[in-house]
Amino acid sequence: QVQLVESGGGLVQAGGSLRLSCAASGSLFSINAMGWYRRAPGKQRELVATITSDGSTNYAYSVKGRFTISRDNAKNTVYLQMNSLKPEDTAVYYCNADIIIITTRLSRGYWGQGTQVTVSS
Repeated sequence: QVQLVESGGGLVQAGGSLRLSCAASGSLFSINAMGWYRRAPGKQRELVATITSDGSTNYAYSVKGRFTISRDNAKNTVYLQMNSLKPEDTAVYYCNADIIIITTRLSRGYWGQGTQVTVSS
């Protein structure tokens, strides 16, 4: 079993900052890419940012320059530092990771349970 547990969401005023964390645990052998997605009310889930195992990053245009994704491979954890938050960043944020499982040595994608981020104007 593999789990992704997110933390760090909450309520913040526009212009403020939040840092999300997502830790993977369980029977994992290694982790390939990790990323953050979000789903705003009434909208489809969208990619926010991704990071490969060697640290290459990719961002949605709407968050470039404001959000920073990073990871600590020793802790199997990915972070999302969110600065200059806007009301339109309000959403449930989900962590995703492509994980190779010990038993099968096969990779598959896992999702966290989601954490709410609310930005007030």
